[in-house]
Amino acid sequence: MAISRHEAVPRAAEREPTASSVAARQGARWRAARVTSWTLVPLALLASLAGLLVEDLYTGPASVEEMLRGYDLVTLTLAAPALALSMLWAGQGAVRAHLVWVGVLAYFVYTYALYVFGTPFNDAFLMHTAVFGVSVFALVLAVSALDVVGIAERLAERTPRRLISGILGLLAVGLGGMWIYYSAHNAVTADLPPGSALVEPEIIVHLGIVLDLALLVPAYVLAAVLLWRGAGWGYVMSALVLVSGTLHQISYMVALLFQAAADVPGAVAFDPFEPVIALLFALATALLLRGAGRTGRRAVTRRRSGTAMR
Repeated sequence: MAISRHEAVPRAAEREPTASSVAARQGARWRAARVTSWTLVPLALLASLAGLLVEDLYTGPASVEEMLRGYDLVTLTLAAPALALSMLWAGQGAVRAHLVWVGVLAYFVYTYALYVFGTPFNDAFLMHTAVFGVSVFALVLAVSALDVVGIAERLAERTPRRLISGILGLLAVGLGGMWIYYSAHNAVTADLPPGSALVEPEIIVHLGIVLDLALLVPAYVLAAVLLWRGAGWGYVMSALVLVSGTLHQISYMVALLFQAAADVPGAVAFDPFEPVIALLFALATALLLRGAGRTGRRAVTRRRSGTAMR
């Protein structure tokens, strides 16, 4: 039986999402993101405490043990508390808190990839795997629940987009150029890439280069381009890489101190390039978050608007 044009129009209209259905989906995403993120907090605290207090928990070289113990200290004193506080603050409708929230989750994903893929089996394997898995799902859920358009509208007039984009581009060129050069040099000479100032075995150097070239460098470039153009996702991507990157720099400096204090052969307590890199991350992060002031929950989640996330 043929359907007339007049009959087809209302049926198509019935399939259009209503404001209430959009709000329901957004609310479900936020509830799932909160549950997984709150689950991550005690898991990360427990794993970091075990790493700091249990003797010989980490198997493998002493350099890796001290590096991970440095990361554990940052997780215990900074990353896990920052995640909890940002979630509490986000519940009051603060855009800045939502950006910090997803940025800290990105930090957990990258950092615990080193724990689970770069170390041998140890007694904390299941805890580290749990932290890594939960952080991945929490990040996906939290980012998918953000109202990207609302965040962009909030930050557009207050954020020095071009300056932050320039810093991100500089970081991408520096990090990507360094690893591409050393990788190409390895292909020609078979000399292993030197890695960072941390004392690291080949597996950690290899994994770090893979994560940086496959994830971080493209993320820096994408964030820089989108933010330069004023796209909504540029603000979210920039928060992801800058907040997580700032925490990475702190972890790196603490790990250097742990290795030096433990007298790991070849360890140094200070990387002369680190102050410049850390300053760039801190500056760009401060500039981005400064533009995100306090606003109502509706401006972030759009629970009652019919605006679809883009």
